[in-house]
Amino acid sequence: MVVRMRATRAHRDNRRSHHALEAARFSKCQNCNAMHRSHMLCMNCGSYKGRKVVDFAAKAVRKTAKAKQKETAR
Repeated sequence: MVVRMRATRAHRDNRRSHHALEAARFSKCQNCNAMHRSHMLCMNCGSYKGRKVVDFAAKAVRKTAKAKQKETAR
């Protein structure tokens, strides 16, 4: 029967040296020059790769309308 090699602290730690978390990378928005995470839409203006994806103004209007409707239902 083969005797297994010991898994020493050094071997274990060398294996785990690649498990460290990396900091998020940021890039500048083409529309508003705000910093946003790479490959994600800009949370400031709602654009991605130069085109409008989310209209935050319309979203805010819908949210307030829904809250008002919920308030009147009570």
